[in-house]
Amino acid sequence: MECINALLLFSTILVLSFYNNSGEDVLRGKQAIRDGSTIVSANSEFELGFFSPGSSTNRYLGIWFKKISYGTIVWVANRDAPLNSTSGILRIDNKAISLFDNASTTIIWSSNYSRFVENPVAQLLDSGNFVFRDQEDGGSENFVWQSFDYPGDTILPGMKSGADLLTGHFWYYSSWKSLDDPSTGRFVQRMDIHGFPQFLLWKGSELHARTGPWVGNRFSGDPVPKSNTIYYNQFFLDKKEIYYTFRLFNQSSTTPTALLKFTSDGNLKRLIWNDQDQGWVNYLTLLVTDCEQYGFCGPYGICDINSSPRCSCLRGFDPKIQEKWEAADWKDGCVRITPLECGHGDGFMKYSGVKLPDTRQTWYNLSMNLEECKSMCLKNCTCTAYSNINVEKGGSGCLLWFEGLMDMRGYTGDGQDIFVRMPASELYESKRSRVKKILFILIPVVLTALSALIVIFLFKKKRLKREGMLNSDLELPSIEFQRILVATSNFSNNNKIGEGGFGPVYKGLLEDGQQIAVKRLSENSRQGIDEFKNEVSLIAKLQHRNLVSLLGYCIKDTERILIYEYMPNKSLDSYIFDNEVSRMVDWPKLYNIINGVARGLLYLHQDSKLRIIHRDLKASNVLLDDDINPKISDFGLARCFGRSQTEANTTRVVGTYGYMPPEYVIDGIFSIKSDVYSFGVLVLEIVSRQRNRCFEHPDHSLNLLGHAWRCFNEEKLEGMIAREILETSSKHEVFRVIQIGLLCVQEYPKDRPNMSSVVLMLNSNIALPKPKKPGFFTERKHHEQDYSQTKPMLSSSNKSSITEVEAR
Repeated sequence: MECINALLLFSTILVLSFYNNSGEDVLRGKQAIRDGSTIVSANSEFELGFFSPGSSTNRYLGIWFKKISYGTIVWVANRDAPLNSTSGILRIDNKAISLFDNASTTIIWSSNYSRFVENPVAQLLDSGNFVFRDQEDGGSENFVWQSFDYPGDTILPGMKSGADLLTGHFWYYSSWKSLDDPSTGRFVQRMDIHGFPQFLLWKGSELHARTGPWVGNRFSGDPVPKSNTIYYNQFFLDKKEIYYTFRLFNQSSTTPTALLKFTSDGNLKRLIWNDQDQGWVNYLTLLVTDCEQYGFCGPYGICDINSSPRCSCLRGFDPKIQEKWEAADWKDGCVRITPLECGHGDGFMKYSGVKLPDTRQTWYNLSMNLEECKSMCLKNCTCTAYSNINVEKGGSGCLLWFEGLMDMRGYTGDGQDIFVRMPASELYESKRSRVKKILFILIPVVLTALSALIVIFLFKKKRLKREGMLNSDLELPSIEFQRILVATSNFSNNNKIGEGGFGPVYKGLLEDGQQIAVKRLSENSRQGIDEFKNEVSLIAKLQHRNLVSLLGYCIKDTERILIYEYMPNKSLDSYIFDNEVSRMVDWPKLYNIINGVARGLLYLHQDSKLRIIHRDLKASNVLLDDDINPKISDFGLARCFGRSQTEANTTRVVGTYGYMPPEYVIDGIFSIKSDVYSFGVLVLEIVSRQRNRCFEHPDHSLNLLGHAWRCFNEEKLEGMIAREILETSSKHEVFRVIQIGLLCVQEYPKDRPNMSSVVLMLNSNIALPKPKKPGFFTERKHHEQDYSQTKPMLSSSNKSSITEVEAR
């Protein structure tokens, strides 16, 4: 069939008519151009055809100037899919413009538009725009597809840079790799529409630089435009689209005498054509200098390219980490000297001539005046600064910031005014009176204060050293705290997807579109730096389809954050304990979950380079992916064994009531058989859809394990199986799984199977031994208590020592 299709395509090519420098500007339904032929716009300003850039021998389909600056490329179709010979052919059909390799009949590039066009025409316009339309539309701009929607490294007059809010399409531009290679380079400039719009410059996945917001006649931080008679700037913002463009003053002239060029090193050049010299003149270059690098001076820091050092703190702020600041590491920025006291005289300090800070966490109103803007900010205790949006004609519009002010530059005559919220003490007290007051207060307690400062300094130094050692030990990427804030919308409750024993978990979205799960350890979490380091270092070394993947971590001040792959179906407990949700998962899926968890534990115990005891296996620590496949998570309590080590003893028993075996709770002894016990409890919970700790029965006071053992001995196992499971399963298979679960929860570790035996029993029909009495199979009832919460308590061990038990 593929051969037949290829022959049909080849025969179609044979009947096509080819252009050969015909001078026409259109390509119709049964016409094509091949390498060596071109089409030319009506005014002969632009030409479309095949070319090889610089010293390259690869062939590309592109558009270049023909009348002025002959050969200057302005657009490339197949920039990331070059032809290696002159066998390229461009043709159109009723749905798209297509470029293919005649030698192999392979489609190299296509406009990829599914709308059917009755009378298709591809036309190169005088503006340099290559369009696909219906011939009946004539000269209208009702284009099915246009090259102006897909810029490369060149912006021509009339091209847009921004976003279509209705379709979700972004007009953005990207650099060439080099003068010889037009493929997508390292730099991409794209509009960000979170908060007030601004353009972000990305270097790969790193935010490299940004423009300020549009302030009426330019982007904040750009030089004031020089007076010229060639072009003017425009910025559009409404509910349908947001974009920047520039146009020529002389609308009667179609010659594009100005353009923007995005260079391979990430700089932007404004070029103007000089008729006298017959060449392009560099009218303006926007360089990414130190002060343009994103966040160069950190929050509340301001960068001045003409100063030494480059960075300084805003008035009323001091360096966050003095030692780093003095070593010219300014990324951590500045912090307030005096905290804000909302409603107690807060006001604003004006800064002039600055590039406005990052606007991704802002709110704006285009119709407010500056006084209304001030009032709005003052009423909101989380508002940190405000400014006009439009600086022309006295100023208009309101822009409010709600985060640390990031990526500011100053002080120049081209900058704008911003009003930063400050406490009353910083606004109204003179420096002399402030010093007197401070001295008056400090004199009686100077020795105490000095002692406290020394203690704080030593503690901080020790903490920084420890965190530095932690960073050097871990084999995973550290993710910036600011990126996590953006990804989780500042840890919004709307993004919260769970609450673990050590803190909340949030759903996040990175700038590249990747979904993540963010585990933020609470400040009062029982998990300290050792548990944190343990979880990161352990999971970084683990690779298995039934273990959750750790993508990175973040340490900032008291923040300790883990970034996992996002599991859209959340945790297993909602699928077995929620009456509504549980109906969505039938027995085959549950059996697959049981088998997957078993294989994950087998990998931890036997197949990984390290022998790892999880110590907290439970339903809420089993996550489910898109296909309901299980992945074991939460390794904060896990312990690593040597290959010959089988058990260990601890005086700090941590885990979850109902899942911990007797030898661990009573004697502090844990081993691989501890995880086997937890697995057995989980199996019985899945089959019965009942929690072990909360289980109640009218005929006895046994927990779920005791009830299962009793049903097994009385051969009444149907009585403990959830009705939905009985309806979608083979009873024999479910009975066998219950027996395996009972073998795993036997009272003595030596009687329990290891996980390799469990996996074998689950995947074969070998005979099963009769289980012995479970551990903790009977206990008194507990009413109106949520055993999923973490509550510390004290209990005594067999050696009369105090053992800390974290019941979760």
